[in-house]
Amino acid sequence: MNNFCIEVQGLSKKYASKEHEAFELKDVSFNVPSGYITGFIGPNGAGKTTTIKLILSTIKKDSGHIKMFGSDKVLLHNENIGIVMDNPMYEEKWTMLDVSRAVAPFYKGWDSAAFTGYLKKFALDPKKKVAELSRGMKVKLQIAVALSHNAQLLILDEPTSGLDPVARNEICDLLRGFVSDESKSVLFSTHITSDLNNVADYITFMLDGSIVFSGAKDALLEKYVRIAGGLDDLTPEQKKLVIGYMQHGAGFEGMVETGNIGSFPGVMAEEISLDEIIVFTNKGVALDE
Repeated sequence: MNNFCIEVQGLSKKYASKEHEAFELKDVSFNVPSGYITGFIGPNGAGKTTTIKLILSTIKKDSGHIKMFGSDKVLLHNENIGIVMDNPMYEEKWTMLDVSRAVAPFYKGWDSAAFTGYLKKFALDPKKKVAELSRGMKVKLQIAVALSHNAQLLILDEPTSGLDPVARNEICDLLRGFVSDESKSVLFSTHITSDLNNVADYITFMLDGSIVFSGAKDALLEKYVRIAGGLDDLTPEQKKLVIGYMQHGAGFEGMVETGNIGSFPGVMAEEISLDEIIVFTNKGVALDE
């Protein structure tokens, strides 16, 4: 049995037209393990949304291979895939029941009763129009749609951007519940890395159109530590080991590999966050894949 619900190998895409700013996705390769939540992180403009569009075949790749559930025939309306965006692609004038009627023909396994049940569970009024929903409610609506055709994989592209902490926590709880069935998986693209602290099992980190890390979240967090101290605390040789060295006031901060911490006696070392890894890497050198 294949242990990956998404397999991406050597994916490339170059934009050089008047309609797009110059951007290149370069030899992107990573896998999304089945049965887990994989966080897809990186600064805005790193290429996360472009990668997701390529995975879903909404734009054409220049080169590379994509498999989903072991097949290279990827369809946007695959029964097994649920897509959750920052804003749903539903008519603003539709009610929740209109949404059900509109999407049902696309899914052989559509369950109207289940959809109604999820609306009740998520406190979504069936008579409300899409235009009347808050951003958090719109995300819940999309999740309700995905769960009502028994999606095995949720692909989320920045759904929690702009939501308050309470709404974001509710969404993360829904995702934890979704993968409690170990046959189901999530690819969660976000630049709000705090959402991934308690829910993500794996991390794929993209920077400037390339993958700089893909693996277990804990392995990434354990590989690096944050260091800080006074400007006179480091020798030139030590500075070469620091990723994303930054000076501020009378001090400095940066990131080093945990295996090199012995080279920094007397310098304060702390556990590092996903946010800090993104910031320091963006300012310094690329991580090993």
